[in-house]
Amino acid sequence: MQTKLARIAEIAKAKPKERFTSLAHLLDKQALWSCHMELPADKATGVDGMTKAAYEKDLEANLDDLVERLKRKAYRPQPSRRTYIPKDEKSKRPLGIPAYEDKIVQRGLNQILQAIYEQDFLPFSYGFRPGRGQHDALRELDRIIMGNPVRYVVDADIRGFFNHVDHDWMMEFLKVRIADPTILRYIRRFLKAGIMENGIYEETEEGTPQGGIVSPILANIYLHYTLDLWFEVKVKREMCKGYAGMVRFADDFVCCFEHKEDAERFYPALVERLRKFKLEVAEEKTKIIRFGRGAEVECKSLGLKKPQTFDFLGLTHLWGKGRNGKHRLMRKTSAKKFKTRVKEFNLWAKANRHLPERDFVETVRRKLIGHYNYYGVSDNYRSINKYRELVIKLIQKWRSRRSQRGRMTWEKMKLFLARNPLPTPTIRVCLYASSASVRQAVSRMR
Repeated sequence: MQTKLARIAEIAKAKPKERFTSLAHLLDKQALWSCHMELPADKATGVDGMTKAAYEKDLEANLDDLVERLKRKAYRPQPSRRTYIPKDEKSKRPLGIPAYEDKIVQRGLNQILQAIYEQDFLPFSYGFRPGRGQHDALRELDRIIMGNPVRYVVDADIRGFFNHVDHDWMMEFLKVRIADPTILRYIRRFLKAGIMENGIYEETEEGTPQGGIVSPILANIYLHYTLDLWFEVKVKREMCKGYAGMVRFADDFVCCFEHKEDAERFYPALVERLRKFKLEVAEEKTKIIRFGRGAEVECKSLGLKKPQTFDFLGLTHLWGKGRNGKHRLMRKTSAKKFKTRVKEFNLWAKANRHLPERDFVETVRRKLIGHYNYYGVSDNYRSINKYRELVIKLIQKWRSRRSQRGRMTWEKMKLFLARNPLPTPTIRVCLYASSASVRQAVSRMR
């Protein structure tokens, strides 16, 4: 299948207007076998409770039956099982967990769609794409702001994007590149499969459930036609007199402008554009701010202490002064994410304080390393070090409450840390723009 997908990718790249008419045959037994082998074994189960290990016990027969139903167009996805994960202190994010067999088919569909649409997606789209991650998006944002005459930022938020994807528009977007009715039929069936929560079935008239393997690329396709192409063709070329740039990670995006009037013209146009495709801007989370070179001078003239900030991918971006005394883009862990991370660790430490010391510390180490790997970015040392300090305090708090034998004093805690050294916070990801791009921006703005 990989050879066939590579050929599809070549055609998609060479012929941007090509519509693929024969794709369903790619979902054969060998391809589905590979999809099964690639799926992790420890993920949550769907409504049928089927695990990878259980499906594997009679794998040959199960795959033969699945392929036969796919060929007869009799395959119908089961409803996704609704579950929730914490989003922040006040809300939870709904997830839709597919049945195991549906995960196999979705993985196959995802590979087909990826082969086609990776050739179409624009460079400033970063979410859920191979070889691209949050740090790449953050680095690109740094390059845009520091390497171009950016003076205004539109920090926008789409209200409940995954819950409000319009199915009819989704299918129209897919038909631009896909003419295979079988593939289109199965994607529509996944969209319409419904949700099962507490034994109650709920139809899905809109949206694509987070948690589904095929949902991220469907979201990218939807936003590619809704937002990305519109920004690249209409906004940059027709609406703006100066520089304009965007970075998007899934439904989270930031737009940068040289002129205030361009930013102010863009915002109402964005509202109308999203409304056309049944999406809505969260106005309380969307703002136009003065940001970039000269922002500190202009803010002082307006009686403000410092320029406003904006959050993107868990980091607060601010226009601050570096060690050399010059102003530049800086970032730190957003207060909201920091508070959430501390709360999550507190709940974990409370629930697992009775674990043996070795097991407890090993998990703490993994959690700290994971935190450093993401938040250990340029300028953010203070935040990750503060997180480590709070983790140590919470360890002392909850290990003191393991029994009635007395609390863990700070002296005992120091001995605990000597026996179990915790990872030291370090900056692991550099997000700085190149010095050449900075010099270029300065010369352009002069």
